[in-house]
Amino acid sequence: MGFWSFSVFIIIIALIANWYGNTKAIRLNSALGKNSKLPSLPKYYGSHSVIWLTIPAISGLLIWSVFKPFIIDNILISNLSTELKNSFVGGTGMLVDSIKSVNPENPFPGTNPEIIEAAKIYSKISFDVNAEALWVILFLSLLLCFISLRKISPKFKARQAVENSNVTLLILCSVVAIITTVGIIFSLIFEAVRFFNQIPIFDFLFGLSWSPQMAIREDQVASQGAFGAIPIFAGTLLITLIAMSVSIPVGLASAIYLSEYASKKTRTTVKPILEILAGVPTVVYGFFAAITVGPFFKELANFFSFNIASESAIAAGGVMGIMIIPFISSLSDDVISAVPQSLRDGSSAMGATKSETIKKVVLPAALPGIVGAILLAVSRAIGETMIVVMAAGIAANLTANPFDSVTTVTVQIVTLLIGDQEFDSAKTLAAFALGITLFIITLFLNVLALKIVHKYRERYE
Repeated sequence: MGFWSFSVFIIIIALIANWYGNTKAIRLNSALGKNSKLPSLPKYYGSHSVIWLTIPAISGLLIWSVFKPFIIDNILISNLSTELKNSFVGGTGMLVDSIKSVNPENPFPGTNPEIIEAAKIYSKISFDVNAEALWVILFLSLLLCFISLRKISPKFKARQAVENSNVTLLILCSVVAIITTVGIIFSLIFEAVRFFNQIPIFDFLFGLSWSPQMAIREDQVASQGAFGAIPIFAGTLLITLIAMSVSIPVGLASAIYLSEYASKKTRTTVKPILEILAGVPTVVYGFFAAITVGPFFKELANFFSFNIASESAIAAGGVMGIMIIPFISSLSDDVISAVPQSLRDGSSAMGATKSETIKKVVLPAALPGIVGAILLAVSRAIGETMIVVMAAGIAANLTANPFDSVTTVTVQIVTLLIGDQEFDSAKTLAAFALGITLFIITLFLNVLALKIVHKYRERYE
């Protein structure tokens, strides 16, 4: 049995169980008469049986996916000959990896015949063990579903059981989200501490030179590298400011127009067209910035007898701002439209003009949502990589000139982790130091935004 066959079985059985549970509850309800009824609606009995079928099945699949590699690898190792295990240089782990990499049906010429035979064994073991595990999971799920169907009676409160299951599921999802967040933070902290054990934290935070390319020989120039992060964060800030200076005015103005001034027909036409920008891949924006916007600024500068770099922060930031416009516009439009009409009517009744109503009533009421949209846009700008690589370059320059080539934190993280790297070198660990620093800065910005919202928002009760 494969995964898809298992999924089809579960879906079909879930539909049957739901129908049978509903039908059985209806019949039992009819048999009890008017004086005695089931404590829950029939649909809850069917839903309870589906829950007792699907939740164990999904849980079993998750558990099996975690332990499957270890189990299959151990079974494979036990089936390998002692001669093969002893003759292979690199240990059992590398032997297993070599076997997994071989296609037994079409092996690479010159591959050891014993490895090919082991690959066939691995393929058979993987198929058989996986099928057996899925059958066991299916059997246990069916057993629990059958028990649930047998519980249908006047004493069983299915509605409460379903609601408790829903609450438990929500709690588990929350726990998973929290654990994931904590895991990300601690993984960054752990690797960042290793980096700061090699490079002083003050040299990283306040250094003005970034050149993490470690030399191969000690006599080479800058053999220890330079890990001053100020140029990277300055470039990130510069590009983000340029992007925000484009996206916030245009996006917010578009949202105000669509929600307050545009007709219903215009709104239904313009808003989807504007949101098309959100669906364009970032690599397309990168091409647009590198081929069109960047050369445009360069030609414009040449016209005024200025010389600017072909890769510049203004090209990347401007195009990034265009990309972010739909995020601010769409979210702000929804938030502004959600402001009660009674507030607008009250303001108009007091003699305020439409623009005064928007400025004094609507925008303060919608401030939390607008700030949230801007924060989302800022996060998108900070995390963008492709546009910066194609339009601004990867050189770390400490400059405030928007016409110079700069780089960002995310670009450097990608650059540092490309290829085969040693995870005990400062060059690789610098990516984690950049990541944890960016996380702290983003957290600070979110806290600051919450403080601003709390101070300036208008509450209407």
